[in-house]
Amino acid sequence: MEVENDISKHEVSRIRRVYSERASQPRSSTADKGNLLALQERERGILAAFARHGYGSLEERRILEVGCGTGSWLRELVRWGALPENIVGIDLLPDRIAEAKLLCPSGIRLICGNAEKLQFSDGAFDVVLQSTVFTSILNDGMKIQIAREMLRVLRPGGMIMWYDFTVDNPWNPDVRGIPRREIKQLFPACRFEFERLTLAPPLGRRIARMSSFLHRTLSAIKLFDTHCLAIIQKTS
Repeated sequence: MEVENDISKHEVSRIRRVYSERASQPRSSTADKGNLLALQERERGILAAFARHGYGSLEERRILEVGCGTGSWLRELVRWGALPENIVGIDLLPDRIAEAKLLCPSGIRLICGNAEKLQFSDGAFDVVLQSTVFTSILNDGMKIQIAREMLRVLRPGGMIMWYDFTVDNPWNPDVRGIPRREIKQLFPACRFEFERLTLAPPLGRRIARMSSFLHRTLSAIKLFDTHCLAIIQKTS
């Protein structure tokens, strides 16, 4: 157990260091046409998934985002109809939580903490969301533990909304793509829906500058899409 704790602490330190180094880099912006088109595609996919599964209205849904960062998705959830007082975000990095508190509606609960141990009761949430969190975790044990906690706090019949990339980034050794088979291993005894999304960002930004139509066409073909939108439903 002590060895596992040491490994977890080492991984937490590594993640904090990596994100601290990224803080000085320019953030992606919807002012970039490629980023905007990718965001719009992702939004359409998420809202369609909510509607398919009877979540057309989010007003009464209790929602948790693991790895909420500065709260961009939390704010989107409010725009889609979720009530701030029903939304919780947790993130490992205190500076990101501090920024989220400045940017998000005051009713949203924001917690700085490690999602390996969530301070919520079993079945506390209708929806648990994660976006590009698991690919930043290189330790398999930490990924497994966070996935267990996400399932634990999800009510039976609830939904995990997963958005992450499936392939390695050859220019970034601090991330590792997660294919569908690994997602299924992380969340055993669940039902799954998978959809490929998001034209590879470097390609997408370049194509979008030439033609929005070409960007949408290439993304629809799926051949160069690098991310997975997964709906994971707890069955018991």
